[in-house]
Amino acid sequence: MSDDFTVDEIDRAIVAELRKNGRATNQQIANQLGLTAATVSTRIRRMEDADKLRVVAVSDFSAHGYNVLMELAIEVDGRPASKVAAELAEFPECFAAHLVTGRYDIDLLVVLRDFSELPDLILDKFSKVKGVRSMTPGIVVDVVKYQFDVAPIDSRGIA
Repeated sequence: MSDDFTVDEIDRAIVAELRKNGRATNQQIANQLGLTAATVSTRIRRMEDADKLRVVAVSDFSAHGYNVLMELAIEVDGRPASKVAAELAEFPECFAAHLVTGRYDIDLLVVLRDFSELPDLILDKFSKVKGVRSMTPGIVVDVVKYQFDVAPIDSRGIA
């Protein structure tokens, strides 16, 4: 698809409906917006083909028995941070790994079933990754905002 693809008001309305209910059928979305199901289908496919839309499922951590959410700031030494981050990201407890600027090199978000898993994660897993110099954990005590539709599609045409 060409680089001059733009998202219009109808596309934004379709995305808004999908954000409300990601399992909505094209017909249900069409009924809400006064469109045809074929139009909705075509526009969704067009946005997907242009890499402007990706429909995903998001599950709740606690519904799967994960009761500890933790941020882990990591300093790296003697190895590229990107290599260390890639290796840490392979652990099943890690659901997000970011290369960052500032005091730390890597920021991880990890989940655990309970605090008894913390020593194994820190001492037996993450600390054994070559290049990890230090780790500073931050335990999440409350989730103020948890939102995965973070790429705004607004009237400025950002998609």
